[in-house]
Amino acid sequence: MLEPLIFDASASARDRILLCAQQLFYQQGIRATGVDKVIAEAGVTKVTFYRHFPAKNALVLAFLQQRHQRWMLAFCSALNQHAALIDALPAALLSWFRDDDYRGCAFINTAAELGSTLPEASNIIRQHKCEMAQAIGDKLMPEQQVKTAQIVLLVEGAIVQVQIGEESERVVEVLRAALDALLKTGA
Repeated sequence: MLEPLIFDASASARDRILLCAQQLFYQQGIRATGVDKVIAEAGVTKVTFYRHFPAKNALVLAFLQQRHQRWMLAFCSALNQHAALIDALPAALLSWFRDDDYRGCAFINTAAELGSTLPEASNIIRQHKCEMAQAIGDKLMPEQQVKTAQIVLLVEGAIVQVQIGEESERVVEVLRAALDALLKTGA
């Protein structure tokens, strides 16, 4: 679902740092990725790094903001490829689950790693989840929109199930069946 990140040595130092952080934080985790590793991968000096990001927390926030923008753009685009949510949501998620670098939701992972130690990150995570819910709700008929929160819980569960190793096709089949049952019942 997400377009792959491509390292461009001619990009600005800030963009290279952020690109490396995107890849490293998502694949290896925020706590496991030190600033020195980001600096080395980005090919910048410490002075350059700290000019753009005065602390690792500033980089984490920039990572989350950029990830949010990229993910929401891809998610909404994928949802818009089908008229009905019951088709759009499973297709969008399956596409994402099949990404070679899939490692779950960067926002769930960050919340688990950082907890409440970086309140600004918690705010971005909540904003991301609210906007994801809004995108899902926008695909529902007005009388079905009261079920948005229930659908979001199904989505979050599907994300985690695939992340812990469940087969993505089976998880999406279960999600589709749950959506079908949920949307057929009265509001």
